Amino acid sequence: MYLVGYFFTIKLYLCPIICSFISTCLTKWGFTYLYLLCLLVFFSCGDDDANLSNKLVFRYNQASNISSLDPAFAKDQANMWAVNQLFNGLVQTNNQLQIQPCIAKSWKISNDGLTYTFILRNDVFFHNDPLFDHGKGERLTAKDVAYSLGRIVDKSVASTGAWLFNDHIAAQNPFKAINDTTFVLQLQHPFPPMLSILSMQYCSIVPQKIVEHYGKDFSRHPIGTGAFTFKVWKENEVLILTKNKNYFERNAQNQQLPFIDGVKVTFMDNKRNEFLKFKDGELDMLSGIDATYKDELLTPNGKLKPEWEATTTLLRSPYLNTEYLGFMMNDSLQKNEALKKRDVRRAINYAIDRQKIITYLHNGIGTPATSGFVPPALPSFDSLRVRGYHYDPKKAAKLLAKAGYPNGKNFPPLSLETNETYKDIAIMVQKSLSEIGIPVQIQLNPPALLREKMSKGEVSFFRASWIGDYPDAETYLTVLYGNNPAPPNYTRFSNYQYDCIYRQAMQQADTSKRYDEYKRADNLLMEEAPIVPLYYDEVLRFTNKRVSDLGINGFNLLSLKNVRLSNK
Repeated sequence: MYLVGYFFTIKLYLCPIICSFISTCLTKWGFTYLYLLCLLVFFSCGDDDANLSNKLVFRYNQASNISSLDPAFAKDQANMWAVNQLFNGLVQTNNQLQIQPCIAKSWKISNDGLTYTFILRNDVFFHNDPLFDHGKGERLTAKDVAYSLGRIVDKSVASTGAWLFNDHIAAQNPFKAINDTTFVLQLQHPFPPMLSILSMQYCSIVPQKIVEHYGKDFSRHPIGTGAFTFKVWKENEVLILTKNKNYFERNAQNQQLPFIDGVKVTFMDNKRNEFLKFKDGELDMLSGIDATYKDELLTPNGKLKPEWEATTTLLRSPYLNTEYLGFMMNDSLQKNEALKKRDVRRAINYAIDRQKIITYLHNGIGTPATSGFVPPALPSFDSLRVRGYHYDPKKAAKLLAKAGYPNGKNFPPLSLETNETYKDIAIMVQKSLSEIGIPVQIQLNPPALLREKMSKGEVSFFRASWIGDYPDAETYLTVLYGNNPAPPNYTRFSNYQYDCIYRQAMQQADTSKRYDEYKRADNLLMEEAPIVPLYYDEVLRFTNKRVSDLGINGFNLLSLKNVRLSNK
């Protein structure tokens, strides 16, 4: 009996679905059947996919814990990375952030931009689960799509992604299954970024039968259609996913995906320890760069140091992240009279040496934000047609004098509010502005307090960043749209011309013409200068040499279905 109990314990960890079935058998039929089933589980699962020793397993660390494996709560990178391995959406993005088919093999948008009709693949199956007939995953249908998207806006679910469809979808029956392979999305007004929104992990398709059975516990029993299936999750310790042998996608060479046997995620919260594990070959990827090890890996100009080249590959990509400084643009809330003047805001833009921030504080990682608010990771970015600010202290001094503050004379003391993480940037900005005579005091706040003060309009000059939610410039331009509250419009910028351009862009179905409107809007932002774009960030991934075809993208979204691993 001891041996059987030992085997049962092992399989409870490695085969949770089967053990759930065993528990049911124990309740119904007693210990004798449990004994037989334990032996069956041991011998049948002895080489189960959950046992990942001697197999090709991609290993990465997640410094912040995963809070949910339910896509309705894919609110941060930790959750999104895991969800992206387990689930699929109607559409997806490639590494160039272009919309591609996924569960939907094609779609059509009506001339008025209100009706999206998707034709689904008929060979997409959910992962196996005892709740399905014979334990085999059922075929995904349009009813599952309608249920999944409807669940996002269901107040009883309280999805953190409910905002995606706010004021966009039709008031009645926005999600409709016409038949098994035809799904229709109905909007109340045209919104061209909708396809981009549908590529987000929030919009992953889930099986109605399974979700309704588990309810809130679906997060612990995630069943999707993704390239990997769920096996084990011990919170703050390990997450194990295994290869979905019935996955529907193939690569350009018509080879079935995925190529690896599984994924193992650990949860060390110490970035230095994570780096050491990578250095010792115990992790396959290191994401991003941290101050505790950046100088060991990178040269001052952002290149991989020579001693790492034999064992490590560096991947870099523009990131959907713009770091910026913001001005309070509401006259009644702006306490510094000087900042109400456009020439002063433009002078501050010209006075800051963005390249120096990149070189000395970021080891050459990032790009000076000299072409507007929209970052280069987006297809609509155009450095030739959107003119931002370059470092020009002479022009800054002239604008400051024109505004009535020659050499900074009588300029009211300026307070720059930030948090401890960005103190070095604040100090560099402080020094740059002092050189044209603007006195700056730095006020450090805890991150939560700073966000609260920004939301309440209690800061005149502040550091912020904006990470795009989907691959369309609208996700940036909406930050300064006058009808939006704070967040996202922490500056309270409200400009009639800008708002008109923004609305015109939302009415424009033609992509190239919509991009033209985006550029007009970004240029107007630069003229009015409600913000100081500092730099466009970059995504960095370090992988060991056994990894190939990982890829990298502007979302920093992890996709492992194309990855290959060598045995070395």
